[in-house]
Amino acid sequence: MNDLAPLLTPEGRALLDEVRGTAPADELAVATRLRRDHPAPLVSAALAQARLRQRAVAKFGTADAHRMFFTPHGVEQSTRASVAAYRAARLTELGVTSVADLCCGIGGDAIALARAGIRVLAVDRDPATAATARANADALGLAGLIEVREADVTEVDTSGHDAVFVDPARRGGRGRIFDPEAYSPPLSWAVSAARTARVAALKIAPGVPHEAVPADAEAEWISDHGDVKEAVLWFGTEPGTVRATLLPGPRALRGAGLPDPPVRPLGRYLYEPDGAVIRAHLVADVAAELDGGLLDATIAYVTADTLRPTPYATAYEITDQLPFNVKKLKALLRERGVGVLTVKKRGSAVEPEELRRKVKPQGPNAATVFLTRVAGAPTMLIGAPAAV
Repeated sequence: MNDLAPLLTPEGRALLDEVRGTAPADELAVATRLRRDHPAPLVSAALAQARLRQRAVAKFGTADAHRMFFTPHGVEQSTRASVAAYRAARLTELGVTSVADLCCGIGGDAIALARAGIRVLAVDRDPATAATARANADALGLAGLIEVREADVTEVDTSGHDAVFVDPARRGGRGRIFDPEAYSPPLSWAVSAARTARVAALKIAPGVPHEAVPADAEAEWISDHGDVKEAVLWFGTEPGTVRATLLPGPRALRGAGLPDPPVRPLGRYLYEPDGAVIRAHLVADVAAELDGGLLDATIAYVTADTLRPTPYATAYEITDQLPFNVKKLKALLRERGVGVLTVKKRGSAVEPEELRRKVKPQGPNAATVFLTRVAGAPTMLIGAPAAV
């Protein structure tokens, strides 16, 4: 908070504009020049904030990132703007007009909610984080819809709001926390808080065990451009539903409770399901859509004889199936003049970069190699993205 306050002054804002886009290699020279006319702590704070803003562009876009304020932890943990906007749209469709955003962080979700016209009470117990969220609401012209409160979320009365959104801290002093009961606050408390509202959404790690999902919750896994971003437990929607949501879109695959797909021989095409589909345990639903099966009972690759467009998996046309053998792969790639090699793996201990170094691809052509198992045997599949 002490670093942020000076940046909110006219002098601080002018400095932020001046250091925008400063390359790391130029920071020392820029700092030396600016310290002739400005206090050294303020110059250091401005340069640090500029670095954070550059990192935040990937999540918030250039226009917002360079107006917002960040903490190192806030950049790391904040929700990507596209995901937050999707969630806000879904809450709007559910008739929500006010949300208690508990563990609001630097305000990424609160911003998306407010832009959807939802009134937000944003709560965080960390003074610096709450101050950053307040500054962001002001910077983006949303202070009229976002009330930021510095408080312990377990002591906040949420009864005056249509919905509750909880984003517990999932990182500690030693890094990522995998036990939901070690979240801050624990998942059990968040679930209890969710059940007090008409609608609630709890953001959790995508690797959460399915058995940890309460029976009265809907479980949703969300990916953005193929990268799994988070899982959400919804209350007051469709209890027991499991879905994978893919952004942009959104495109949502609802689980039908299908049994595991059959294991079958390799067909002409290999389908790599989206990560959200895999995390949601909905590979069977994709296999059914494609009239396909699995290459191995434990591997989430679907194979089929026909090419069918689906947003839930990427299709590859397979030309070769070989037992795992680096020398044979190297010879085949040399014969075909493959210089651009994409290596994908599932069920293999071999690292893609290690394999790429060993085969030394050279030539004008491109190929994709899958390191996987087929009916339990280590196998290499060679092919290329299929034109749908």
